[in-house]
Amino acid sequence: MGNTYTSGVDIGSTTAKVVICDDAGRPVFTRYRRHQARTGETTREILEEALHELGNIELDLAVTGSAGMGTAETFGLPFVQEVVASAHLIRQHYPEVRTFIEIGGEDSKIIFFDDHFHPDIRMNGSCAGGTGAFIDQMAVLLNVPVAEFNALAEKAKSLYPIASRCGVFAKTDIQALLSQDVSKEDIAASVFHSVALQVIGSLSRGHEIESKILIGGGPLTFYPELRRALIKVLALTNPDDLIVPDHPELIPAMGAALIRDGQPHRARIRDILTMAKTKGSLKVNGGTRRLPALFKDKSEFDSWRERHSKDRVSRISIGEAKDRDLFLGIDSGSTTTKLVLVDDGKKFVLGHYGSNNGDPIGAVKEGLSAFRQEFKEAGFGPRVIRSAATGYGEDLIRAAFGLNDGVVETVAHYRAARCFDGEASFILDIGGQDMKAVYIRDHSVSDIQVNEACSSGCGSFIETFARSLDYGIEAFAEIACSSNAPFDLGTRCTVFMNS
Repeated sequence: MGNTYTSGVDIGSTTAKVVICDDAGRPVFTRYRRHQARTGETTREILEEALHELGNIELDLAVTGSAGMGTAETFGLPFVQEVVASAHLIRQHYPEVRTFIEIGGEDSKIIFFDDHFHPDIRMNGSCAGGTGAFIDQMAVLLNVPVAEFNALAEKAKSLYPIASRCGVFAKTDIQALLSQDVSKEDIAASVFHSVALQVIGSLSRGHEIESKILIGGGPLTFYPELRRALIKVLALTNPDDLIVPDHPELIPAMGAALIRDGQPHRARIRDILTMAKTKGSLKVNGGTRRLPALFKDKSEFDSWRERHSKDRVSRISIGEAKDRDLFLGIDSGSTTTKLVLVDDGKKFVLGHYGSNNGDPIGAVKEGLSAFRQEFKEAGFGPRVIRSAATGYGEDLIRAAFGLNDGVVETVAHYRAARCFDGEASFILDIGGQDMKAVYIRDHSVSDIQVNEACSSGCGSFIETFARSLDYGIEAFAEIACSSNAPFDLGTRCTVFMNS
């Protein structure tokens, strides 16, 4: 065990990968793991596993990946740009390759190689549609574990068009398909097909996809149905045109382990772990722009909460609703479903707010069942004389439950706003997938502005981001309000903020 082993650590936007190779360049240890934004801790856990399996061997270590530079700088390790690492591995082991297609957590790339092996690199820019995180978001919408997404797609019978531009906007397409009772199996397969179309269409930009083709990245490794969709989009007829290596997800890490442009950085695993523990406890955020705190202290937060809760809907108890005419309103949104019962005096009787979990009809049933239980306990039945639906699922819910009316969401907003202030001139609505600014003039809607090409800042973004940090949405909001020095993450693509 006196030999020095080469090692590559690839810290990507969503996963950490570690490869340790012997002196012949053969992998003797590999790991691929989601880091949930815990890049340092996850890397240390993997190295501890390597220590347990291989002993305290000496490593010649290099770091790569979209989130790897900070780690490399912190620990004084050499950093290799991931495209350079991948190209180096391909040049050494796959000289016949002319096209490399990689789909990662937040990025996708195509590298075209000419006969002299000069690379022409194409990467996604301001949008992370067509990446692994896009698939993650679709799984969240369908309320399906990511690990089961491929199994769903295997059972698909039909494909439907789904926009894979903005990862949040695609949810609108999926919501519409769910409203039409399209199966989750068909939707899963359609998601894979849309990702394949996005990658090839947006990155090839007129360049011919020449064989042989090498694939890489976690999604193309762990989603065979995504590979199949890619083959279909590329119209490959010869199986030999596509090369699937033993570990497609580890190509940049393997390249980082093999490439050595500067001085080697040799250390035993235990020493690396000690250094990581020591330096990892230091604050290394000095170069990151901070923002003012939302609230300077708890008293200011409490004052804000009290001020913003003073405008409340007039309410009556359920007992007071007996023998009164009641009106049912249902808002079937992109991610949540809301139900209210009001009396003829516009007073609030009952309300329900719940997640769709990919089943808008089931979400309405849940809300109605909760209402029924309330009236059952009150000892009488409600007298509902009119009902209406609004939101993304308006048509589906109106048809499924035989409701009287459908109301355009913007009009519903204005009608409700007048209950608070008859002279309201502006309404701002932040929903699950969209944001709307509604301008009122002369007691009618005069203009509407809706987010178009990106849905950064919507509710679905906040929820998905909270989940990526392993927080529930309520806890996420609570700690955000108590932060005294928040980071400036920009206002770009919802997916890119993870990096």
